[in-house]
Amino acid sequence: MAEIKNTNIMPVNEGKGGFTAYLSGEAVKRQINATLGGDNGQRFCAALISTVSATAGLKECNNASIVAGALLGESLKLSPLPTLGQYYLVPFNKKAQFVLGYKGMIQLAARSGQYSKINVVAIKQGELVKYDALNEEIEVNLIQDEEARENAPTTGYYAMFEYVNGFKKTLYWSRAKMEKHAERYSKGYAAHKGYTFWEKDFDEMAKKTMLRQIISKWGVMSVDLQTAYMADGATIKEDLTPEFIEIEENAPAEVAAEEPPKEITAKDIRKTAEAAANATDDLF
Repeated sequence: MAEIKNTNIMPVNEGKGGFTAYLSGEAVKRQINATLGGDNGQRFCAALISTVSATAGLKECNNASIVAGALLGESLKLSPLPTLGQYYLVPFNKKAQFVLGYKGMIQLAARSGQYSKINVVAIKQGELVKYDALNEEIEVNLIQDEEARENAPTTGYYAMFEYVNGFKKTLYWSRAKMEKHAERYSKGYAAHKGYTFWEKDFDEMAKKTMLRQIISKWGVMSVDLQTAYMADGATIKEDLTPEFIEIEENAPAEVAAEEPPKEITAKDIRKTAEAAANATDDLF
């Protein structure tokens, strides 16, 4: 994990001018510079301003919780930008939660150097021929037309990894099994409240669940991957340790956030990138 020299984040949280003004405070600038260094600090702030601008609800969150969550992501060398899907800063009860994305899991697993292959895919209607759970072998006929495949209903999920030494593990869950899992671990999803990650993007949450299942049970867990797993779904404190709010039967992997990341358009990306570039000119 990247070195974090000092994580006693700024004593002041709120102030006039919003999040950008908060980052401009001398105490905050000193802390970020001391932690990440000048050039890295400017890049970090630019990405963070873009993220806050693009994510509904973060502007109302405790500023220190946003920075602490992002510093944890930075220590793992993951980007906070929602478009990359590595991790998300998600507002809940006026604080930002660190929610690991399945793409972030793949990044961290790949960096360990232990995996020669790692993959997770949604299986579409008509594609599965059979899955032999005893020998862990799957036979599928993938739909070749990409648009047709994208629009076809999902009937299951397949995850696999292979070590560099040749050891291989696979896992298949039906859509029905994944539905039961979501209903068990997400009270918001079970109540059809409409705000959970499961309801906003079921396939992404399902892929994340498959990777958690297969890697945590049979995979090599690097220090960074363990750190990310333990922090998943938590509010990050100033010392970069997780603090959980028990809203999902103590199941941080399936946390149901108050306001999931919104769908971001190309116009949003240009707008927030320009705002971040202008704002960081005054930060360092």
